[in-house]
This record gives sequence, structure tokens and C-alpha cells, in this order.
Amino acid sequence: MSTTFGATSTAEEVTEGLDLTGTTWLVTGCNSGLGNETVRVLALRGGRIIGLARTKEKADHALSALGADGVGVACDLEDLASVRAAVTTVSGLGPLDGIIANAGIMALPKLEQVHGIERQLFTNHVGHFVLVTGLVDQLTPTGRVVMLSSGAHHYAERGMELDNLSGETDYAPWRAYGRSKLANILFARSLAHRFGTTGRTANSVHPGVIETNLGRHVEDREGMYDRLRHLLKSIGAGAATQVYVATHPSLAEVNGVYFSDCTPTETRAEGRDDDLAAALWTATEELVQGI
Repeated sequence: MSTTFGATSTAEEVTEGLDLTGTTWLVTGCNSGLGNETVRVLALRGGRIIGLARTKEKADHALSALGADGVGVACDLEDLASVRAAVTTVSGLGPLDGIIANAGIMALPKLEQVHGIERQLFTNHVGHFVLVTGLVDQLTPTGRVVMLSSGAHHYAERGMELDNLSGETDYAPWRAYGRSKLANILFARSLAHRFGTTGRTANSVHPGVIETNLGRHVEDREGMYDRLRHLLKSIGAGAATQVYVATHPSLAEVNGVYFSDCTPTETRAEGRDDDLAAALWTATEELVQGI
């Protein structure tokens, strides 16, 4: 897993020399920020894109504006009927070489819920859980799943709080966001165990700190980015790790790992807890069965 790539590497740099002609990549949140840059670079290297956004119009416009070969699909991660419809649509579009679960929301200032579940956890984890598990069988024998997590999973100082999925107990914006990102890590870890040595892989990534539309809900957004100015990456560098993990030949057998700056990185202890990962999987399955 040695690499010459790091924090300043861009998505174009980590795919230099790769020919993705004949491959198909599903990317959620394709219409802005890191998702849009991911689509651009995968298409630049010859990949076909299945771009997901809240509406088909947004997805189609994003692909058209980039000149990317592919199909736009509506997928509102907060609406499981929309997610399931997306699974049905994508199921008719052929094998997938990779699924990059990029979309998300961050640091909602007040508690909001979807079907009684805290909204960040529902959008970032539950919606993607239903999408990815619904499409796993469509992956090629060497297909890869990349879950966009965050270093902010360290803010989940109370772990997954499986007894507080509603978020009603002492809601805090960043702790809730951190929990949703911890969930992304644990989901990738569970999926990796299920893949085993089949040739398919699942990993999670921290993109870094990037000023994108993800920060739209943050109170004092400008102040936050000013304080973090010394850490900020460009959008190209922010998309690098997820593109690297999705495509680079050197990572073909790397499974169940968390990456930051294109490098395997250790998570907080809960992110390495297989029992917690299994418990989250079960709780999520039970939750979605009731919706």
C-alpha cells in the first residue's frame, strides 16, 4: 500500500496514466463539490458515469456540463422510496466497477429528523446503506465501494449511540455529524468482511477540509473556514483520496481500510470495533424494514 501520493495530490494526479475506458462508476452527489470533481476526473480517464443527485435534472445537467459520458439518476437519500427507485433504475444499466458514496450533509444546527431518525445519520448512513446494499450484486468481480467518511468521526465521542438514533438525547451538531461519519466507516468495515476474499472491496476515506456546499448548514460558516484556512485543500485535492481508493491498481486487494491523504490511517477505537459494526448493520436493517 505504499504510495507517493499525499495531502496535496489531486484527483488528476492519482489517476495519471490510468485508462478507465469500458468501466462504469456510480457517484452520489455528482452535481457539486467533490462529487462533481470525481465525475470529471473519472470521465477524463474514459470512465462511464452513473451520476446520482436529488433530482434527475440536477444529475443530467452535471454530466452534460462536464461532457461526461453517462446517465443521470434521481436519488434523494432522505427518501427511501427515491433510493429504492434509483436502485431499480441503476440495476438496468449494467455492471458497476465502483460505487463512490460521496453525498452528505453536515452539522445541522438544530435537531431534524427523518422517520424519527436524526437527519444527518439518516442521509449520510441509512440512505447510502439502502443504495449500496441494493447494488452490491451489480458490482463486477473486482468492484470497489468507497464510503466518504471524515476525520470529523472523531467528534463522535459517545460512539454510535445506538440507543439514541433519534438524536433527541442532548443533540449537538458536530457530535451528530461525527456519528454519521463513524457509521460510514463501520458500514464499509462490515461490507469488507462480507466481501472477504471475493475480489470486491469496501473502504472509507477522509477527504480533508474543503470549502464546498457541504458547509452550507454550518453556523458561522465563514468563520469556520477562516479558522481552518491553513488546512484547506483545493477541490481537486479533496477528491483525490476517494478517486485513488476507487481506481488505483495498487489497491486492488485492500479491503476494510480507512484512508486520509491517500494513505491508510487509523480511526478512533470505535471505527475498528467489529462487534459495533455488526450491531449497526443489524440496527440499520431493522430500521429500513419498517420504512
